[in-house]
Amino acid sequence: MTATEARGTARKPAQIVDMSWDPITRIVGNLGIYTKIDFANREVVECHSTSSLFRGYSVFMRGKDPRDAGFITSRICGICGDNHTTCSNYAQQMAYGVKPPPLADTIVNLGEAAEYIFDHTIFQDNLVFVDFCEAMVKSTNPSVLARAERTDARNGHIHGYRTIADIMRAFNPFEGEVYKEALKVSRITREMFCLMEGRHVHPSTLYPGGVGTMPTPTTFTDYLSRLLRVLDFVKKAVVMNDDVFDFFYEALPGYEEVGRRRIMLGCWGAWQNPDVCDYRYETMSEWGRAMYVTPGVIVDGKLVTNDLVDINLGIRILLGSSYYDDWVNEEPYVTRDPLGNPVDMRHPWNQTTVPMPQKRDFDGNYSWVMSPRWYDGNTGDHLALDTGGGPLARLWSTALNGLVDTPYVKATGHSVRISLPKSEKLPETTLEWKIPKWSNTLERDRARPYFVAYAAAMAFQFLEQAMAAVRAGETKVFENYEVPDEAIGCGFHEAVRGVLSHHVVIKDKKIANYHPYPPTPWNGSPRDIYGTPGPYEDAVQGQPIFEENGPDDFKGVDIMRTVRSFDPCLPCGVHMYLGKGNTLSKLHSPTYGAAHA
Repeated sequence: MTATEARGTARKPAQIVDMSWDPITRIVGNLGIYTKIDFANREVVECHSTSSLFRGYSVFMRGKDPRDAGFITSRICGICGDNHTTCSNYAQQMAYGVKPPPLADTIVNLGEAAEYIFDHTIFQDNLVFVDFCEAMVKSTNPSVLARAERTDARNGHIHGYRTIADIMRAFNPFEGEVYKEALKVSRITREMFCLMEGRHVHPSTLYPGGVGTMPTPTTFTDYLSRLLRVLDFVKKAVVMNDDVFDFFYEALPGYEEVGRRRIMLGCWGAWQNPDVCDYRYETMSEWGRAMYVTPGVIVDGKLVTNDLVDINLGIRILLGSSYYDDWVNEEPYVTRDPLGNPVDMRHPWNQTTVPMPQKRDFDGNYSWVMSPRWYDGNTGDHLALDTGGGPLARLWSTALNGLVDTPYVKATGHSVRISLPKSEKLPETTLEWKIPKWSNTLERDRARPYFVAYAAAMAFQFLEQAMAAVRAGETKVFENYEVPDEAIGCGFHEAVRGVLSHHVVIKDKKIANYHPYPPTPWNGSPRDIYGTPGPYEDAVQGQPIFEENGPDDFKGVDIMRTVRSFDPCLPCGVHMYLGKGNTLSKLHSPTYGAAHA
């Protein structure tokens, strides 16, 4: 069977090989992917995701001045630390009862928009697309590259590349035109970020209560000039990605199964609407729905809730396969939320982190990552939500909700329309992301450049809001506050790669409990107490293998594409752990899904 032929249904005697990649660098430490691959039937039969590094922020945050939380938690990540600062400030503002001036919220929105454009571009074009570039496809699927050479690119009149292979060449590391241009774009967009948040990646001008950014007209025109410089690139990126991913579906029938899992997406919302948001828990349902990316939990393609209060109360931190002792017998910090709703003992407000280092055991405990789940009160299920790498969940939730309606971005109920103004070479452009059939590897990757366009479009609106405020003399950017003796707070935001929440408990004006939950533990969690695999594990396990290489020179490109599609925070240090792999068994499995030894 060649790679471009449809996969057959007849089962062959299994040839199971143990193969692992460790480390794959990511947010909370070293990510390892451990698999069993059936090379006879070209599929992954088992996958475990493990993190070998304990960070412990929730431990050493206790006793600190809560006003330091944003600066400390920005160090959780060297990639999206600003997302943590922003989310921490949201949580603190709730705890302190302070609402920043509208211009301060708009400046934060501009900074976060620049961060999305910067990070998604450098990840997609300089890291993800290496797996789809000419050099990689040549070494893993030469028949696919041969087909790409003779396949015209549908959008070549926009991006300028005649064939799919020409696009692939443009992404070759260090040499390709798009690869090099993306690096230039990342510099420009980082400058945009620094104009708003002071420095990248640990902001120096974001504080609870407002910002320290000087709101001069030049600040915003400097941002605008840079945004206009990258706009042609943003427009081209969307259609280039569409061309390549559509080609993969055509060239490799069945490729939709790579990285596909049940649609269970979580989005906590992004970009506050300062006209609605007051950061009070009591009104969180209303201001959550007013965000410019709408929060939502999506199960099997249906919107379960868009209420941040429901989302908050449904969060459960399970252990299962993690290196920790349980805390359920401890005294709870919070028994009821400010609305009187009961708070579960496994909620982040009540979590106590008790690390228990031990030897890795895939039949027992094997990861420092806990297993965040969302409890669906209607079904009683603890759902292993994923973020779709961030953009897929954001676009899907916003589209289904149909609430975002701005001059630049409009949610329709089944799609998101993104309008970008005229740029240097390309005319005014309207792009439309439509809800796909699958939550899989290619659709996670496809969503990323669409969300870059979304962020660029919203940046134009935020600029208009900021300039209108400056012209009206409404330049206040900070509101004073007092730290209360006792309080609780929660912040909800979207880190670049997905859902981000911060939960704080204050006693005697100090932090009594603090738990940040970024997207990585949601996506990279191990099997929980119910045996439910985490999203990485679930997406890889059972997926077909289309790589043409056998066990002796196997690159694992289909597996790596799946893991990277979740954007596990710069997965650039990948090494084969067992060389050519160890053959574990060869046995006959006449029935699909039969257990392997």
